[in-house]
Amino acid sequence: MDEQQQTLLNFMWEQSDKLLIQMLQHIGLTFISLFAAVLIGVPLGILIARKKELSGTVLSVAGILQTIPSIALLGFMIPVLGIGAKPAIVALFLYALLPIIRNTYTGITGVNPAVKEAAVAMGMSEWQTLFSVELPLATSVILAGIRTATVINVGVATLASYIAAGGLGEFIFGGISLNNTNMILTGAIPAALLALLFDFLLSRAQRLSFKTVGTAMKIAPALLILLASLYFIPSAYGGKLTAGFTPEFMGRQDGNLGLQSKYGLTIHTIVISDAVMYKAAYENQLDIISGYSTDGRLKAYDLFTLQDDKGIFPPYYAAPIVSNKALRKFPQLEKTLNLLSDKINDSIMTDLNYRVDYLHQSPEKVAKDFLMANNLWRQEANSNTGIIRLGSKIFGEQYILANIYSMLIKGYTNYGVATKTGLGGTKICFDALTNDQIDLYPEYTGTGLLTILQPTQRTIDSLAGDKDKTYQYVKKEFQRRYAVKWLKPIGFNNTYALMMRQKQAQDLGIETISNLKHYLESN
Repeated sequence: MDEQQQTLLNFMWEQSDKLLIQMLQHIGLTFISLFAAVLIGVPLGILIARKKELSGTVLSVAGILQTIPSIALLGFMIPVLGIGAKPAIVALFLYALLPIIRNTYTGITGVNPAVKEAAVAMGMSEWQTLFSVELPLATSVILAGIRTATVINVGVATLASYIAAGGLGEFIFGGISLNNTNMILTGAIPAALLALLFDFLLSRAQRLSFKTVGTAMKIAPALLILLASLYFIPSAYGGKLTAGFTPEFMGRQDGNLGLQSKYGLTIHTIVISDAVMYKAAYENQLDIISGYSTDGRLKAYDLFTLQDDKGIFPPYYAAPIVSNKALRKFPQLEKTLNLLSDKINDSIMTDLNYRVDYLHQSPEKVAKDFLMANNLWRQEANSNTGIIRLGSKIFGEQYILANIYSMLIKGYTNYGVATKTGLGGTKICFDALTNDQIDLYPEYTGTGLLTILQPTQRTIDSLAGDKDKTYQYVKKEFQRRYAVKWLKPIGFNNTYALMMRQKQAQDLGIETISNLKHYLESN
């Protein structure tokens, strides 16, 4: 345990600069949205306390907004506000509204009517009664609402990195993608500590005496603005071009680490989900992105792949990986899954991805059309001899492959299929497989090598980027370490690539990654 703690502390120390930046971003996002929510929520709460006929409608709308899943809410914001801080702030603002409005309403209506009557009898106007009597008496309840909203926002702000808004979620999502527990904890522990710290400070504020409430109310806006401004400090370190890289790409040797060590490439980088980065590049919100060589969005968004002139992006095979337990339990399974072996080359996979990612055809339809075109389609057989649990990660190519395998199993065996698609990053899928939550899922040999096995640099160098050597190595090691079998490769090469808009690449004269490095150094 001490060794694990020391390892975590060492990792946090090594990443201290990045951790500080992400904490500043996280605090800034939390308090920009909170400041806006207080500006809108408190007056709304006062209004519905005065006009009680509006209270039901206002509180219901605020309640409905808070029930929308946070990922879905961020997704709704992107088409309107793009990526980055704006959609994240709006989403956090909407989540913070309900507790602030509700507690303001409760606090104002909870003031003893006799106290308000006494204030009127003393000659106070309605506004004087509000500011001198009702708000001071309701402050503790209002602060409880702000306290709740703050804790909610600290937690939800971890999702901001999904849309390139920064924050501690970068470490968390990166750790999930890279099977790195230390990275997950480096994001999760500070986020939890921030929530506890702000909750404690606001709980102390709730206990302020009546006399100090007025002073605190004057200081609070300035303090909120100061905390909100922390978000903009890291922005001062921007560059000529901006790159958007996925969390997994950021931490891999055949990704950003390789760009830094082999090319010496230094570029202003934001972490972003691959679900939104292609469109962000197309809409000029990003200049360079990390992508996949077979991704259909290359064609859809007219992107240009930079030549990897130093060979840091070796090609890797895609193949299904299955637990030995499942292969013993379902003897027809291996032969059935291997029906897809060598059936999908690079151009075919790119076209299948294009149909899902850009034409918005369902993965089920694309999978069925492919099987029918290759004379592999069969009507579903009688599934009464067991259920195979089939998983996938959370991007289009994985959904397509999962559907193809599901249809093959149903058509060629008597097994049923329970799909558990969209499981997130590599760590989630692989942990589900090794913990007997799923029986198989499609994987890539490069991910198996660098993210799961994590061999020494000497071992990586000995494989020399050879896809066949890599396949044999991961096949052997997965069997030895995890009792998991790599079946025959599907056929297409999966590799990372750096991409730019066609026109931008032409205008800047950038064709290779070395060209990109030279451009950044000369500008």
